[in-house]
Amino acid sequence: MPQTCDFLVIGSGIAGLSFALEAAEHGEVIVVTKRATDEANTTGAQGGIAAVLADGDSFDAHIKDTFIAGAGINHARAVEICVHEGPDRIRMLQEIGAKFDAAEHHESSEVRGTDLDLHLEGGHSARRIVHSADMTGREVERALVEAALRKPNIRLLEEHMAIDLITLAKFGGPEICAGAYALDVKAGKVITILARATVLASGGAGKVYLYTTNPDVATGDGVAMAFRAGAEIANMEFYQFHPTCLFSPQAKNFLITEALRGEGAILRRKNDGQPFMKEYDARAELAPRDIVARAIDHEMKRSGAEYVLLDITHRDPEFVKSHFPGIYAKCKQYGIDITTQPIPVVPAAHFCCGGITTDLRGRTSIPGLWAIGECAHTGLHGANRLASNSLLEGLVFAHRAAVALSTIDRSAPFPEVPEWDVGEAVPSDEAVVITQNWDELRRLMWNYVGIVRSDKRLRRAARRIALLQEEIAEYYWKYFVTRDLLELRNIATVAQLVVECAAARRESRGLHFTLDHRELDPKLAGDITVKRGVPAHFASIKPPALHNIGR
Repeated sequence: MPQTCDFLVIGSGIAGLSFALEAAEHGEVIVVTKRATDEANTTGAQGGIAAVLADGDSFDAHIKDTFIAGAGINHARAVEICVHEGPDRIRMLQEIGAKFDAAEHHESSEVRGTDLDLHLEGGHSARRIVHSADMTGREVERALVEAALRKPNIRLLEEHMAIDLITLAKFGGPEICAGAYALDVKAGKVITILARATVLASGGAGKVYLYTTNPDVATGDGVAMAFRAGAEIANMEFYQFHPTCLFSPQAKNFLITEALRGEGAILRRKNDGQPFMKEYDARAELAPRDIVARAIDHEMKRSGAEYVLLDITHRDPEFVKSHFPGIYAKCKQYGIDITTQPIPVVPAAHFCCGGITTDLRGRTSIPGLWAIGECAHTGLHGANRLASNSLLEGLVFAHRAAVALSTIDRSAPFPEVPEWDVGEAVPSDEAVVITQNWDELRRLMWNYVGIVRSDKRLRRAARRIALLQEEIAEYYWKYFVTRDLLELRNIATVAQLVVECAAARRESRGLHFTLDHRELDPKLAGDITVKRGVPAHFASIKPPALHNIGR
């Protein structure tokens, strides 16, 4: 017997939960999350949320900064909408109980017109980063989860992982998404969830790479499911590597926030301790992330060093401790006192700037299917995300999707679809296949499709990924599904999409840098799109009229 709802939300980060809170005013909501509700990329977001709140700042300045970082292929309307609607979304978070740092805690007088303390981050021309110390995501997620638990119209299904979308075309009907099949991880059984609107808010895919700042849940599930269902995907070649992840054999996925450099931290070579960023960009440590990440990567390859150093020891120790308590405590745990010692750092996969193509309300190319947050491609980020625009995007487009769906027809009957069929599958007795393929896939992506690429590396990656997918598919149909198997299947699909899009973009732009096409090609100032059965190809940026809905 299928479960039914008006709105099925897959993912419980900032996009999924903020949508669920608004949608619950208009119908029944089920939120599917494959581990605990608060285990999401949002929780690990240290920096904050970019929004124009100070008198000395302007919407035009934030828009300009976003375009500069995006290397000329941002969708103008998406940028304008996010920037202009950002302040209202900050106020929404405050209304549900999120607590951000107040202005009196800041030693600078340059920010006026707001009662919030605002950080400066790389690529920004003004202080506009709303934060809660260096644990903003954790505070936002706390507030959202608590608000969701207070809503009787929201059902949270923890330890449930969506397997595939239910499209009626699979059963001889129209091309409409009607819900999803989901694995109840603890019970080991598959359930059917039917919905009048299905919203993918499944976050990023950092686990496709060997080194990432993302949590274990970030396996690209939404993008992979949407691709298998026939949705259009765009710009997967633009994977952002955060320049500064803590380098430690004991630490796992620990990000060192951009705001540290915004407050004066200096990147130094490991071997001689000399600063190097001015050799790569006049903005030095405040250059956009793609420039900083490539500079660090080059320094490491040139010298053979395993890491570089991030040094904030010249700042007042009490300032450092009060502004970055999470980083101070975590580094101290690993024997590093950041007030007296530089931090060893390396780049790591951080944010997917591409994703499922949507319009300005979150609609995908499949009726009934919506996508918001990191799994979506709205066009906001272009070829490189500006720091702290990600949580902003999740908030703004979750709100816009909720408004668009507020008039959904709740009287329409749910379709009849088959229950999940296990066929001749049996329990697995060789799970080592999953472990082996998982490790090999992530390592080849790191080595061949990382910060710097080449045509030869991409061809090698494509061949090996195709072989791995054959092995994964054989295993998938032979054995009962498990969360580990589903995640492996999804990161293999994401890897395929990243390589296909990267091979199709024969230029270096933003986050995509290739040794064989080092220059930016003005003729490619647009998106690379791909659909199941349709190879990745260049498509000029759609004019605003094609998005159907204005601000």
